[in-house]
Amino acid sequence: MYYLTKLIVTCALIVAVSEVAKRSSLVAAVLASLPIVSVLAIIWLYLDTQDVDKVAGLARSIFWLVIPSLLLFISLPILLRSGVNFYASLSVSIGLTLAGYFLMVLVLQKLGVQL
Repeated sequence: MYYLTKLIVTCALIVAVSEVAKRSSLVAAVLASLPIVSVLAIIWLYLDTQDVDKVAGLARSIFWLVIPSLLLFISLPILLRSGVNFYASLSVSIGLTLAGYFLMVLVLQKLGVQL
């Protein structure tokens, strides 16, 4: 039952953002930009493990990986406004984001930061 509750709450939030976006992109953007997924993941992890070190580690890793995730939100509108097909734009943006994650992890490893 607990797993089902986690699934329903998480899915409901994603559906809510997509439904709100039909009416107001601003309100949807505010909802989507809140770290709701991160907060839920932190809550679920704590409830599952009661391990504050794991929670702290997750929060720290999320912090570092937010930076390369911004590549998606920069590249997607640029590509779409340039006339690139939606799915191609999304694919390229996701690819750039993944490359950004990879580079960020490499840089952090070189700096001795553990994720």
